[in-house]
Amino acid sequence: MHSSAVFLIEFGAIILGLGLLGRIAGRLKFSPIPLYLLAGLAFGTGGLLPLGASEEFVAIGAEIGVILLLLMLGLEYTATDLVTNLKTQYPAGLVDAALNALPGAAMALLLGWGPVAAVVLAGVTWISSSGVIAKVLGDLGRLGNRETPIVLSILVLEDLAMAVYLPILTALVAGVSLAAGSVTLAIALGVAGLVLFLAVRYGRVISRFVSSDDPEKLLLVVLGLTLLVAGIAQQLQVSAAVGAFLVGIALSGEVAEGAHNLLSPLRDLFAAVFFVFFGLHTDPASIPPVLLPALALALVTAATKIATGYWAAKRAGISRKGRWRAGGTLVARGEFSIVIAGLAVTAGIEPALGPLATAYVLILVVLGPLTARYTEPVATRLTGRFTRGSRNAPMEMVSVPPPEEMLDPVEDGTAGRA
Repeated sequence: MHSSAVFLIEFGAIILGLGLLGRIAGRLKFSPIPLYLLAGLAFGTGGLLPLGASEEFVAIGAEIGVILLLLMLGLEYTATDLVTNLKTQYPAGLVDAALNALPGAAMALLLGWGPVAAVVLAGVTWISSSGVIAKVLGDLGRLGNRETPIVLSILVLEDLAMAVYLPILTALVAGVSLAAGSVTLAIALGVAGLVLFLAVRYGRVISRFVSSDDPEKLLLVVLGLTLLVAGIAQQLQVSAAVGAFLVGIALSGEVAEGAHNLLSPLRDLFAAVFFVFFGLHTDPASIPPVLLPALALALVTAATKIATGYWAAKRAGISRKGRWRAGGTLVARGEFSIVIAGLAVTAGIEPALGPLATAYVLILVVLGPLTARYTEPVATRLTGRFTRGSRNAPMEMVSVPPPEEMLDPVEDGTAGRA
């Protein structure tokens, strides 16, 4: 009875604290993820007030949080949209992977962590935060901008890549053989392909089967189906997160919209618990030794994300200001980076990997909204100074811009909106 009372007190305090932190973040207009991570650091091993009785329940809540994050992400896209993006934007996805995964892998190898940790850290630095970026786009009023579909396409391609990357990572951190890992990957690709095919051909039938006018029944069916599929996927060593993502893709129309509205509060609750749980397993004393590598990695990959967005927007014919806005918007890292690092931490791959990932995400989840807002005006001012300097230079030093740049339209803050 005593332990039950302690559990209720601890877990109640956690939820209340998360609510207050969310309010603070809302008033300051930035993502609450850094505050949730800091709360986990404060109440975890080596923190101010380590938890005891509620830690096991928090672990279960964290796993549900990952599943709901991926389910809600899948609900955002239809199978047709995914196939279209894959056909038209795959070069941008390849550039994104090359520019942003390689720095993470290189850092892990330079630190002497080995090839498995390199694969983990490559994923941490590769994937942008869909949740933070979607919120930033809404806050800045850019949902109708011409460059926004390019940003969303890159995020979609990253999400699709996770359906391949996560099973590989799961096999690597589990230490399975090459043959077993190949079987796991083949199963993951087969399941993903089958779900996409069924969603394109029979999406309406699946949605009609799940659909219900009663919100309670719809919530129970969708949540139960998601947890069931996630459990089966994990049993097959694919990934519970991938299973949840594929369930989200299979649902469409009114069912997806209804499920999204019903599950959003649950997603927010358990996602917050997940970030706290990750912080609980990171000793604050282990962060200072990896702070400089995390800062260096954050600065390098912020620049590579900006370059990725700029190139992709230029390829799509977006004007120069829109290219800078697209690049700056992609900088934030968040939930996926923590999910990936969490797999490695749980498997005990490298003790310092968790602290480095925590510091890295803390830096970029704060820096991301700032780069989204200020990359374009800063770049415009710097290029404007360069242009004025060129005009004041001697005649033989003046370079004539290409015709397409001379005709590039001048945008104000609202140009390009639908």
